[in-house]
Amino acid sequence: MHTVESLYQQFIKHPIICTDTRSIVDDCLFFALKGDNFDANTFADQALAAGAAFAIIDDTTYNTTDRHILVEDTLRTLQDLARRHRSQLNIPLIGLTGSNGKTTTKELIKAILSERYKTFATQGNLNNHIGVPLSILSLTKETEIAVIEMGANHQKEIELLCSIAQPTHGLISNVGMAHLDGFGGFEGVKKGKAELYSWIQANNGYAFIYADNPNLMEMSQTAGLEKVIYYGANPGNYVSGKLLSSDPLITVQWQSDQDEHEVSANLTGSYNFENILAAICIGLFFKVSPQQINEGLAGYHPKNNRSQLTKTESNTVICDFYNANPSSMAAALNNLNQLSASSKVVIIGDMFELGPEAAIQHELIASQALALRASTTIFIGKYFYTMKGKVDGLFFESPKEAKTYLEENSVKNSLVLLKGSRGMALEQLLPLL
Repeated sequence: MHTVESLYQQFIKHPIICTDTRSIVDDCLFFALKGDNFDANTFADQALAAGAAFAIIDDTTYNTTDRHILVEDTLRTLQDLARRHRSQLNIPLIGLTGSNGKTTTKELIKAILSERYKTFATQGNLNNHIGVPLSILSLTKETEIAVIEMGANHQKEIELLCSIAQPTHGLISNVGMAHLDGFGGFEGVKKGKAELYSWIQANNGYAFIYADNPNLMEMSQTAGLEKVIYYGANPGNYVSGKLLSSDPLITVQWQSDQDEHEVSANLTGSYNFENILAAICIGLFFKVSPQQINEGLAGYHPKNNRSQLTKTESNTVICDFYNANPSSMAAALNNLNQLSASSKVVIIGDMFELGPEAAIQHELIASQALALRASTTIFIGKYFYTMKGKVDGLFFESPKEAKTYLEENSVKNSLVLLKGSRGMALEQLLPLL
């Protein structure tokens, strides 16, 4: 069996990690991970043939050449290798989690910090027990600061990710009704997310906290946080600000040390105000100038279907279909209600991982959606479909059925909200809008 130290010496020579034989890079290290329906040990030879320098495996059956590196557990070894690499990097690392808005916030922070530093930020959705170690192993000697997103759907997951990424600074964007099934209800969500605060306190780090969020304030006090940087709407915070407009794009006024600044961002949704303020706060803390902060914000264009305003030939579509939970869905509907448009259309899909709360949460969101009195309100998915015939609106069991309807009943000259959980794949409806 190989040790993490001997493997790290190979990583220094071959600093690219691959876990998928379909995307092998020449001279990489291939980690044969296991999933519910696959065992990548069986692809080790294929990875080597495609150009990998070594294949890290945990099944002796496939240990056939000196280019196979046998370990006890490939996933645990990947995580330990990331810890070893992190110990070599004396850089600030911002750990970021939250129920809603964490990816947008991450991108905003990156946009601002990149104005001054060589900044790495989690790519895509690599924010779990596999993605975080891969992100850490992507850091190089040139990296000056890192922003690592941490996702979780059960207790102790953030704690694990912190042990790998070892953040020096932490931010929880918010806590909401997300992954209720895995966390065991809302109080469980708060407890799980607060593991980041506990890590920060135990390791003498700094936390950035939205002072207007009572849940975050309570969680920070429970964790006994000592080094806290506050941002919020009220004066007296490290950064304070107010939302000037959000119809449809956001303009924010912000100040620190009495100096006032104003910036417009290419984001829709008043709920993004606190995400923008968080990014400004972190930028200022790391000595990015106000001018650079505003340039970074103004230059950011969302491309990830989160709060993304897309103008099609026929409509203006709020593309927010990367994910959904009751908190983010309520915020999106509230935002749509505040926007001015002669015709509004609501198209929302099921929200996943809500456990016993699923039925009631879908009913609450349906009520809020119908209260908007939009020109058309469309509900998609099995949870929403149970309400067909009981309340107003159009109901479809699947996006495919909704697609057929939209092909025959085109939407034109409207402001459209398109939002649902990732598994609903609502992006397939965008070409019809």
